[in-house]
Amino acid sequence: MDQISLLLEGFSNALTPMNLLWVVLGAILGTAVGVLPGMGSAMAVALLLPITFSLEPTAAFIMFAGVYFGGLFGDSTAGILLNTPGHSSAIASTFEGHRMAKNGHAAKALATCALGAFIGGLIATTLMVFFAPALVKLATVFGPAEYFALAVFAFLAISAVVSESVIRGLAALGIGLALALVGIDGPSGTARFTLGMPELFDGISVVVITVGLLALGEVFHIASRIHRDPVATRITPAGKARITWVDFRKALPAWLRGTAFGAPFGLIPAGGAEVPTFLAYGTEKQLAKRRRDPEFGTTGSIRGLAAPEAAANATAGTAMGALLALGLPTSATAAIMLAAFQQYGMQPGPLLFERSGDMVWALLASLFIGLVILVAINLPFASVWAKLLSIPRHYLYAGITVFSMLGVYAISSSLVDLWLLLAIGLVGFMMRRYNVPLAPVLIAVILGPMAETELRRALAVSQGDLRILVDSPITITLYAVLAAGLIISAIQHLRHRHDHDKAPAKEDVPA
Repeated sequence: MDQISLLLEGFSNALTPMNLLWVVLGAILGTAVGVLPGMGSAMAVALLLPITFSLEPTAAFIMFAGVYFGGLFGDSTAGILLNTPGHSSAIASTFEGHRMAKNGHAAKALATCALGAFIGGLIATTLMVFFAPALVKLATVFGPAEYFALAVFAFLAISAVVSESVIRGLAALGIGLALALVGIDGPSGTARFTLGMPELFDGISVVVITVGLLALGEVFHIASRIHRDPVATRITPAGKARITWVDFRKALPAWLRGTAFGAPFGLIPAGGAEVPTFLAYGTEKQLAKRRRDPEFGTTGSIRGLAAPEAAANATAGTAMGALLALGLPTSATAAIMLAAFQQYGMQPGPLLFERSGDMVWALLASLFIGLVILVAINLPFASVWAKLLSIPRHYLYAGITVFSMLGVYAISSSLVDLWLLLAIGLVGFMMRRYNVPLAPVLIAVILGPMAETELRRALAVSQGDLRILVDSPITITLYAVLAAGLIISAIQHLRHRHDHDKAPAKEDVPA
């Protein structure tokens, strides 16, 4: 096959001592920036972009390959250790990963994360190289109605699956959609819910909402319980940075399921890896309920971490294929990569392979190299990262607060964002206090603007005819699957409530 020979040529260009140095340096810098709360992989690429201007294009993009995957690992590292994911694509990994860290398995969680990143990224990058023409066709069949159906599917699936209570899940979804409505309405140009403040015309940043809900919300929650429940809030860095054969057998099916969720989503502009990671997490949660896994939601499940981590990196792998083949950035990180290409006077798309084929195939080869180097670097350092948890709690959470504030302020230099961060942090604290799930808020904030835009486009095309929303096989399939899932979820909730109501009656029977 032509792809194999071209890829081998790419490896011959990438496997030089200097280019390997750039990949290693990119992986280290990407991970280091991604670990900082409020930064994330997109910020890692953006901050390191000026460094590459003095390099020739091939070396620059080979370095970006390391930054690309290193930043994703850094996102998850911050989420697992500090409950502060660097990017929204790492939110789903945080749920079970942070539970594992709090229960003495931080290094094992990071090792699971590194292997999941390698497996998901390797499979997706291989698909991108050999099956890109067929996969790209999948993205071309999505129109406005299909994107809206996808968003609705994500909204209700996450609200019903992640939340133990459907009512609380829908309430959280409403909070997220309300936050997403703040800003300038695109079609009409009018301000919505901005209180007349120009700083809110661009809306509330996803970074502000994510850091506020997850980081400051957790800090406030821990601070409120630190004297009443000191044992529950203690975090220990115990555990070895290795995966046993039993753990590997548990995680492997979850890695593969997560990859299956993530690979197709890298080709469609659905906001990045948020949807597939939440869907992968929700699937593992349903499977855990079926097998009655006592670790899921309590001490931390390795399957609940493995699936979303593989999904995130699989999405990143195919997103690079969509960027190179179509010039279509399907995530924030890919959009910054597109800016990097344009900085060198190149426009990604079909002609890029003809005009700059040597550089493109060297970049593709360096993605494989970057994945290997990422595992080689971070598996030995997993226990080192885990030692962050040995910092005394008052210093650790004070540091999280400071870095969160600095990260948010560095993005926009806005004091309004800092006040919003505090307010959203208090909202996150109250949500934890009353057991309202966080995931529906985040998914609504991320996909809410896309859902509104695509709904308006669909209705504009059909001149207000609502039948366009269910006028294609894809939309009908999505809504049918969603309806079936909601019915099954409702039955399970009713059964759970029935069993819960019967349990006290059994305890009242005298022995």
